[in-house]
Amino acid sequence: MEPLSERELDVLRLMAEGLTYQEIGERLFISLNTVRSHVKAIYGKLGVNNRTQAIASAREKHLI
Repeated sequence: MEPLSERELDVLRLMAEGLTYQEIGERLFISLNTVRSHVKAIYGKLGVNNRTQAIASAREKHLI
């Protein structure tokens, strides 16, 4: 598995807190499209298809 970048981990942690993409963008001072790009990269690196799977996989791998 390719490691997640620090920014991807930030996005993933906020996803796990239940924030929307818009809220994540506001919290991290990035655009909605940038959040979506990070989420797409996270899904690809973790080999998942949705938020629930991403969070579960990250927890199993002790990333969050």
